[in-house]
Amino acid sequence: MMLADKEPNKSYPPHEVVWVANRLNPINDSFGFLMINKTGNLVLTSQSNIVVWSAYLSKEVQTPVVLQLLDSGNLVLRDEHDGDSETYFWQSFDYPSDTLLPGMKLGWDLKTGLERRVTSWKSFDDPSPGDFIWAIERQDNPEVVMWKGSRKFYRTGPWNGLRFSAPSLRPNPIFSFSFVSNDVELYYTFNITNKAVISRIVMNQTLYVRRRFIWNKATQSWELYSDVPRDQCDTYGLCGAYGICIIGQSPVCQCLKGFKPKSGGYVDRSQGCVRSKPLNYSRQDGFIKFTELKLPDATSSWVSKSMNLKECREGCLENSSCMAYTNSDIRGGGSGCAMWFGELIDMRDFPGGGQDFYIRMSASEIGAKGEPTTKIVVIVISTAALLAVVLIAGYLIRKRRRNIAGIIALHFPSQIFILTIAVSFHSILVRV
Repeated sequence: MMLADKEPNKSYPPHEVVWVANRLNPINDSFGFLMINKTGNLVLTSQSNIVVWSAYLSKEVQTPVVLQLLDSGNLVLRDEHDGDSETYFWQSFDYPSDTLLPGMKLGWDLKTGLERRVTSWKSFDDPSPGDFIWAIERQDNPEVVMWKGSRKFYRTGPWNGLRFSAPSLRPNPIFSFSFVSNDVELYYTFNITNKAVISRIVMNQTLYVRRRFIWNKATQSWELYSDVPRDQCDTYGLCGAYGICIIGQSPVCQCLKGFKPKSGGYVDRSQGCVRSKPLNYSRQDGFIKFTELKLPDATSSWVSKSMNLKECREGCLENSSCMAYTNSDIRGGGSGCAMWFGELIDMRDFPGGGQDFYIRMSASEIGAKGEPTTKIVVIVISTAALLAVVLIAGYLIRKRRRNIAGIIALHFPSQIFILTIAVSFHSILVRV
């Protein structure tokens, strides 16, 4: 199927192939026939009448059907009496090739188990499925992932109510985007806000895997609007566990505060980082807030829409395997809870974007940074010292009334006692 104008003119692009039916089974001769057979099914046959592709309808269609190519680029098989109804027996939008058009859904129909994913061509002139796949991970905290074969190549980070935590999508006058996650569907889609614009997203078999193009009527050419990956820090897992990629640093891989490189090298940080101080894995641990982050791989994460941030912290602290938490939705000041378990991987710094993230740390690591724990200890110790001085002063006053001579005998030992208490409290404070 090709994207083209009904009547050729210079306002619209030349033919662009946006969908191929028989990618896995090419026709070996020069002729092919696309037809609706007697059971109402859509089939593609070769010249020798061999079926090379079929829509594989789940049941036989009893009513007269028609095949229609909609203005959206969607090829649909529908009841001829349905008119403009969006009820179809089959549609090409459910089976993407290498192109995502406006209105297409990337993701899942959870009722039927149908997955819609985009796969690159094998080469420029071979539409067979290539190595690169663009899909949504069906997990508790879903995110969009690109694969190169069986290896993760790039991920967006989970959806936070406004955008993915890696802010590659920003509000613009050309298109809008949305992410739907409920009991029925899980998908990402985009729509054109300016009807005069023609746009498409293509999975490419090159270094720049996902490319968004916009047709420029003035220059009569497709212009590149955006690329993924954008830079070195978009490479999945580049900096290893607890490493953070900062594009302006050299090397780009750095360790989060409270962590140190696992290996001794200054350039290769792919082995990640380890904690400077070990966890207690109990309520003695605490959390340090990091800002403007692309959230780590969400495969081993859990989400509750009903919990607030305080409840999320308590829940994470109670679970010894919980390593981090944050709001699952940042709209309106934040709501919901997302917890991460196990090692944290594939984080990057996003100045002016990203998201707040709370990572579990040992109590000693938090105390060293002047957190409230230290302030509470100082208040308690100071109060105890003051109480001791008051009690000693009262004791001395009573003794003076009884025996003026005894004051001299008790005065110096009392000073020594007070000094000893003060030194003891100071020592305790330094150890904390």
